[in-house]
Amino acid sequence: MPHQFLVSSVSRRVRRVLVCLPVLALMACGKQETPPEPERYVRTQVLSAQSVGMQREYAAEVRARVESRLSFRVGGKLLERRVDLGSVVKPGQVLARLDSQDLVLAQEASKAAVLAARVNRDQLGADYKRYIDLHKQGFISAAELDRRDAAFKAAQAQYEQAKAESDVQRNQSQYATLVADVAGVVTSVDAEPGMVVAAGTSIVRVAADGPRDVVFSVPEDQVPLVRAAAARPDGLSVRLWTDAKATPQPIVLRELAASADPVTRTFLAKAELKGTDVRLGQTATVVLTGTQSDQAIKLPLTAVAEIQGRSAVLLLDGKTMTVQPKPVQVVGAEGNDLIVQGLSPGMEVVTAGAHVLTPGQKVKRFRPPGPPAEGTSPTAAAPVAPVTGASARP
Repeated sequence: MPHQFLVSSVSRRVRRVLVCLPVLALMACGKQETPPEPERYVRTQVLSAQSVGMQREYAAEVRARVESRLSFRVGGKLLERRVDLGSVVKPGQVLARLDSQDLVLAQEASKAAVLAARVNRDQLGADYKRYIDLHKQGFISAAELDRRDAAFKAAQAQYEQAKAESDVQRNQSQYATLVADVAGVVTSVDAEPGMVVAAGTSIVRVAADGPRDVVFSVPEDQVPLVRAAAARPDGLSVRLWTDAKATPQPIVLRELAASADPVTRTFLAKAELKGTDVRLGQTATVVLTGTQSDQAIKLPLTAVAEIQGRSAVLLLDGKTMTVQPKPVQVVGAEGNDLIVQGLSPGMEVVTAGAHVLTPGQKVKRFRPPGPPAEGTSPTAAAPVAPVTGASARP
């Protein structure tokens, strides 16, 4: 009997413990605190003073102010071309010749026609003089004299016509030789010996000696910026690729196309280049410098996020190592970068990892593995590069 009572008592205690376990578990869960958010690593960039003020770059080429496509005024078979690409030519220099055999024959025919017309005129003129004497003697009427006078005048006109046609044929035979009219350099060869060319077909292209222009293409959305920069003395400048470290030289916008190119959809611009020793075809970079009121800075796409319906970036506070949003205005895009306004030098912008952060969250700067470079601070960040143009370098 005591043994049965002991077993029954233990069973009741076990049931009470099992009943209390869920209650204790719920009480323990209620008292557990939420773990703090982990400190995430972010990439940052410090905005430098050089990045303030919008600056764009356009790939350009040095060309002659006057560049002509020289061609024959008559058609025929090209016998020879005496210049090649890059040849320096002088006024009066022979560039190419056509087969002029047919032109010479036409000139000889015209000379024969002139001789025949002159003989006919002289014959009718002598007859007219004799008819004048006969009219004075009363042997012919006045009507017959007028008829002879008209025949003589028609023969005189035919002679003058044949003479003019002979002059045209003589010029045509001279046109079989292509001659340079100005001094310059051959920049293109468009025909080879043996070809049969029509009148007006380009044979060579010659860049005349004289003023030089810097030619570049401007996207449609940047045409107003170029016009505004051209109105300022220091708005447009050029830097030659062969001397990239040299100070950009100021240029003056001379011409801006009124319509876009049908293929590239860009507007061709020509600027006058003064006081610089350059070569034709030399590659250059046209720099457009904006005013300080533009305050345009280029940032990666990952640096700009949409916060509360507005474009913004996250700024890092170096003291508290927390991030705070800063509204910006996106004014353009260049490849994988955005051009924004609303920032100032000295700000440290989160460029990677901003999409997973919340305002006020503590973060850490991401640094590649390995020791920092000598002479640099372990917390320093790379400055933002200035804004450059979207035109591709040819």
